[in-house]
Amino acid sequence: MSKGTQTKQCIIAEALRQAGRIGLEGLSIGKLAKDVGLSKSGLFGHFGSKEELQLEVLKFGSSWFNEEVVLPAIKEPKGLPRLRAFFQNWLDWAESKEREGGCLFVSSSTEYDDRPGAVRDLLVALIKDWVKTLATAASLAIEEGHLRNDIDPEQIGFAMQAYMLEHTIRSRLLEDGRARSQATLAFENLVLSSRNPV
Repeated sequence: MSKGTQTKQCIIAEALRQAGRIGLEGLSIGKLAKDVGLSKSGLFGHFGSKEELQLEVLKFGSSWFNEEVVLPAIKEPKGLPRLRAFFQNWLDWAESKEREGGCLFVSSSTEYDDRPGAVRDLLVALIKDWVKTLATAASLAIEEGHLRNDIDPEQIGFAMQAYMLEHTIRSRLLEDGRARSQATLAFENLVLSSRNPV
């Protein structure tokens, strides 16, 4: 790996850390350059614009999310074990001390919900892909006979995403120590109501 590539990755990692606290829009080129030991022009040499930096942060965050949430879940057996793994891995991701401010995608979704542009477009694509992944896992749970045939996989994905968002509000904004247990209970109740009768 070249020194330039290493420097760029260091910048993106620091920007991701800061964005967790202050949002993607709150990123300051001047402060970021100072924090990684570069001049502003040196940092711009790697990205060219603040928007390009924001896009790279989202891409890096997405790659990290896939490594910690998606890929480990896919290794679980198809059906409910995999669906549960997606949910629990996401909770682990959101609660990780490595990421200040929790899940970048949750915080950015309110930051860019009505702000047009390339950053919003990428964020929308990433979130849609995640919800589609959840729906696909629910479809496999139906195929495996773990959930009823009349269950809508997209509704399962919608509910899981809703529980995850509520978990973020309760754990971070309300500082409710029961947030994870309540989110897990909501998910298990969803599963119970969606299962084939024994």
